[in-house]
Amino acid sequence: MAFLMKTMISNQVKNLGLGGGSEEKKEEGGASDPAAARGMSREEYEEYQKQIIEEKMERDAAFTQKKAERACLRVHLREKYRLPKSEMDENQIQMAGDDVDLPEDLRKMVDEDQEEEEDKDSILGQLQNLQNMDLDAIKEKAQATFSEIKQTAEQKCAVM
Repeated sequence: MAFLMKTMISNQVKNLGLGGGSEEKKEEGGASDPAAARGMSREEYEEYQKQIIEEKMERDAAFTQKKAERACLRVHLREKYRLPKSEMDENQIQMAGDDVDLPEDLRKMVDEDQEEEEDKDSILGQLQNLQNMDLDAIKEKAQATFSEIKQTAEQKCAVM
């Protein structure tokens, strides 16, 4: 009975990570093989290790790709706002293999911004801006400026 209680308590303590498994290892003897410790055969353990390494490589590749996408976005914003370039961003893009593009959502936003800027720069955009202006105010301002110039000219020139 004491053996059963000792085994249950030591297993619970070992699961908590507080130790207590040292006595059990001494009793078992020589199970130093990691595959045996995990309850797997040697082939299963090797396959498990390969799978872990592949998953880590996939995560690292995805992380590098995301970092390169962010760097690409920063480069694009620097070009747009004419800010100085960063070597770190260019290095991250090169590390990802130079096949990095903006993420699809950001690409849509950039394209929309470019379309808006092109519309503002076009003749039709300028005409739309003219429609939004108050023509009466512009006409009054032009007439006031013309009369000021006329008065100044009359004062300076005796012929008028």
